[in-house]
Amino acid sequence: MAFELMAPLMFAMLAALLLLGYPVAFALAANGMLFAFVGFELGMLQPELLQALPQRLFGIMSNPLLIAIPFFTFMGLVLERTGMAEDLLDTVGQIFGPVRGGVAYAVILVGALLAATTGVIAASVIAMGLISLPVMLRYGYSPRIASGVICASGTLAQIIPPSIVLIVLADVLGASVGDMYAGAMVPGLVLVGLLMAFILVVSIARPQAVPALPPEARTLHGAALWRRAMAAMVPPLVLIFLVLGTIFLGIATPSEGGAMGAVGALGLALAKRRLSWPLLRQALDQTAKLTTFVMFILVGSTVFALVFRAVDGDLWVERLFALVPGGAVGFLIVVNLLVFVLGFFIDFFEIAFILLPLLAPVAAKLGIDPVWFAVMIGMNMQTSFLTPPFGFALFYLRSVAPASIRTADIYRGIVPFVGVQLVALALLIAFPGLTDVLDPDRAKKVDTEKVEIRIEQPEGEKGDEDRAAEEIERQLRGGK
Repeated sequence: MAFELMAPLMFAMLAALLLLGYPVAFALAANGMLFAFVGFELGMLQPELLQALPQRLFGIMSNPLLIAIPFFTFMGLVLERTGMAEDLLDTVGQIFGPVRGGVAYAVILVGALLAATTGVIAASVIAMGLISLPVMLRYGYSPRIASGVICASGTLAQIIPPSIVLIVLADVLGASVGDMYAGAMVPGLVLVGLLMAFILVVSIARPQAVPALPPEARTLHGAALWRRAMAAMVPPLVLIFLVLGTIFLGIATPSEGGAMGAVGALGLALAKRRLSWPLLRQALDQTAKLTTFVMFILVGSTVFALVFRAVDGDLWVERLFALVPGGAVGFLIVVNLLVFVLGFFIDFFEIAFILLPLLAPVAAKLGIDPVWFAVMIGMNMQTSFLTPPFGFALFYLRSVAPASIRTADIYRGIVPFVGVQLVALALLIAFPGLTDVLDPDRAKKVDTEKVEIRIEQPEGEKGDEDRAAEEIERQLRGGK
C-alpha cells in the first residue's frame, strides 16, 4: 500500500514546490532525489537505481537534436537587433493602410514573418508594441483590439516553425523535428487566417474600432512602395527558405538548418551595417542563458522521471486516464483542458518537461499520432502566453504600452483572441490531416535510426552466455 502511494505523493510534492515558487529545475531534481532516498530507507527501491542517472545525463548532453535550440535562439536575437521588425511593420502597414483594419492585418502578417525568422516572442511583442501600438491609437483604433492583436500575433512564434517549443516537444515525445515542423506549418497558417478573419469581422461589425489610415499617414505610393516592400520582405523570406526549406526538402537536419539560419542572420546584420561587438555579445549572452535554462530543466526532469517510473508512476497515470470515459476522445479532451488550465499558472517549458513525459506513453497506447499530438499540445500551450495572471505576452506589452492603455484593457482585449486560438485548436482536433498536408506520406516512412535488427539463434545453438543472460532477465522480472 505504501509503495502505491509513492507516485501520487511525488506528484503532489512537485505541485506544492512549484506553487511555493521554487525554481522548476531544482524542484524536479530535489523531489526525485528525496523520494529515491525515502524508497531506499523503506526498502521499496534499490540504491542501484541511481546508477542509471549518469548515463541518462550524458545522453542529454550528447543529444544532437538539442543543438538546434541555441542556433535558433541566437538567430532570433541577432535578427531582433537588425531592425527587421521595424522595416517590415512600416512597409506592410503602408501596403494595407488604405484598408479598414489595415494596420491590424499588417501586425498579424509581420507577426507570422517574425515567427518564421526570429522565433522570439518577447522581441515580436515589444517591437510591435513600440511601433504599431502608437500608430493604431493615434488613428482611432480601439485600445482593446490594438493590444489584443499585438499580443496574439507575437505568440505565433510558438507554433510556426522554427519554434523552439516544437524542438522540445519532439525531444520529449521522441518524434522527428522535421516532421514536427512540417506538421505545424499548416495549422500555424490556419491560425494566421483565423486572426485575419476576426479582424475582418470586427471591421464590418465595428468599423470605428479599426479605421483605415488617413491619406496623410500613407507616405509611400506606387513604385516607391513596392521597391521598399521588396527590400524589406525579400531578406526574411530568403532566410525562411534557408532554414525551413532545407529542412522540409531533406537537405539539412534541424541542427544544420539552425546553423545556417544563425550564419544568415549574421550576414543580414552585416549587410545592414548593424553587426557590432555589443550586439554579438548580447546575443551570445542571452543564448547561453536560455540554453542553460533548458538544459537544467531537462536534467531535473530526468532525475524526476527516473524515480517516478521506478515507483510505477507511469502505471499510476495510465490507471488515472483509464478511468476517463470516451477512450482516445476523452483522453484528448481531458489533456487539452489540463494543459489550458495549467497555462494560466506555469509556462510552456514546465508543461513540456513535467506533464508530457507522463502523457506520452498513454497517448502511444491509444494509438495517437505523436506529431499530431505534439502540434495540438503546442497550439494549446500557445495560449499560456496570453492568459493572466502569468501571460508573458501581456507583461511584454504592458512594459512598452503608453500610460493611456490600462492593464484592464490589455486583459480584456486578449479574450477574443484566446477564443480564436481555441477555435484553431478545435479545427486541428477535428481535422488531424492538417498536420499531414505538407508531408502526406509521413505515416509510411521508416526511421532507420530506430530499426532494431535481431538475429535469433536456434535453441540448440545457444551457448552458456545466452542461457546465463536469459536466467538473469527472468530473475529481474520476478525480483520486485
